[in-house]
Amino acid sequence: MDDLIAEIEPMIPALRRYARGLLHDAIGADDLVQDCLERVIAHWHRRRNDDARAWVFTILHNLAINRLRQASHRGQHLAFEDINEDVLAHRPTQEDGLARSEIMSAVNKLPEEQRSVLLLISVEDLSYAQVAQVLAIPIGTVMSRLSRGRERLRQILQNPTAFNTRAGSHLRRVK
Repeated sequence: MDDLIAEIEPMIPALRRYARGLLHDAIGADDLVQDCLERVIAHWHRRRNDDARAWVFTILHNLAINRLRQASHRGQHLAFEDINEDVLAHRPTQEDGLARSEIMSAVNKLPEEQRSVLLLISVEDLSYAQVAQVLAIPIGTVMSRLSRGRERLRQILQNPTAFNTRAGSHLRRVK
């Protein structure tokens, strides 16, 4: 059990950041991390490799995808009494807050495939191989998505009004 705690505890802040980047909801992200940690503890004996970080991020990513799929079918419901005051707060007027808001808005306009790769590599500092393992895709696909995501992010930041924010906009699939 000490082995588990020693490996997992330092990952919690990174898991929270990645979950918040995926869900765009601090409370939901904390719940997601809690669910992830419960699964990690319950299935610690089942892990197959020595890279616990990639394994844990894979669990978190899969739980997030499942949660996003469920939310798209159900929609979001909030009772007025349950709304956190942070949701009702005013936007920051400081320049840093505006810049962060602009960048996060631009990141949110990226397709989910590119956003996941960009967040895992740029924010969580995972290697290409670890990201490939987390997302269950080849390393070449990771590099391609990262390159396209960075380029699109640059374009969005240069001209934010030119990009459509439709929920259905994502990469084309060519077979």
